[in-house]
Amino acid sequence: MNQRVWYAAEAIIAREASEAAGYGLMEAGALGTETRDVDTNAIVSGYFETCPDIPILRAALEDALRIYNLALSSLIDLRVSEIADRDWLAEWKKDWQPVEVGPFIIAPPWSEPRAVRGPVVDATGSDTQVESHDPLATARGSDTSIVIRIEPGMAFGTGTHETTRLCLKAIEKHFRGGSFLDVGTGTSILAIAAAKMFPDARIEACDTDADAIQIAKENARLNGVREQITFRVGTVDEQTLSADLVCANLTAPVIVDLLPSLLGASCGHLILSGILDSQMDLVQSRLLELGAPTPEIDQDGEWIALVI
Repeated sequence: MNQRVWYAAEAIIAREASEAAGYGLMEAGALGTETRDVDTNAIVSGYFETCPDIPILRAALEDALRIYNLALSSLIDLRVSEIADRDWLAEWKKDWQPVEVGPFIIAPPWSEPRAVRGPVVDATGSDTQVESHDPLATARGSDTSIVIRIEPGMAFGTGTHETTRLCLKAIEKHFRGGSFLDVGTGTSILAIAAAKMFPDARIEACDTDADAIQIAKENARLNGVREQITFRVGTVDEQTLSADLVCANLTAPVIVDLLPSLLGASCGHLILSGILDSQMDLVQSRLLELGAPTPEIDQDGEWIALVI
């Protein structure tokens, strides 16, 4: 029996650019990443099922560096190698612990469930209501925890990133049911959160990446809310139905381009996330040009979310 082969793309990069490199590798299709520091630099490795194309990898990394306002010279070297299957994905999964954001608990499918509001699909595919005796869930109260289970095929959407946490906080604060639009849904954490908060709400999620939509649908099925969410490949435009809460967890340049459509699609609140603090003026100046109200600002590390 032949041993399975994976491909590791290693970006040798200035240490301050390691987060950007991880983001770039995930955008290029990596199933997971890991970072290790070497002197003043870092090696960020991304793991792929098929051999990635180095020019495409380099372009994705350079795009990420631009998004993070870092010099392209931060990328020192890039190489791809074959590695034997050492079950690295299982090791990485083992280390991923549930993430709490307000009432939401983002958890991998294999972890023990905590107190859950809303259906979860069990191993047989049946909808079940699950409640455990987890001490933290007991302390919070079983009626306040909303577990969202995400298969971590795309780490940027596992709830560990600051931009996702900022969006979840804003959804908890501002979503009161009705309708919800998730622009750039990725793994669909935000749409799933909205569907679990208000099962009768109209939820729509879109992404320009067809593969992301397939992952999003599977995660929605895993959480028992597949039938509550309308998924489509695409973005917000003049044909998009307006929603009481629109959430766009993108990047600052994409947000600036889409702002007229995003504002037009919102008949309540608009959440803008994926903005570095160094890019806030860019987004705010465009909001001012469009006559938008002064936004509410929240920050997590170097990341900003604006709520209008």
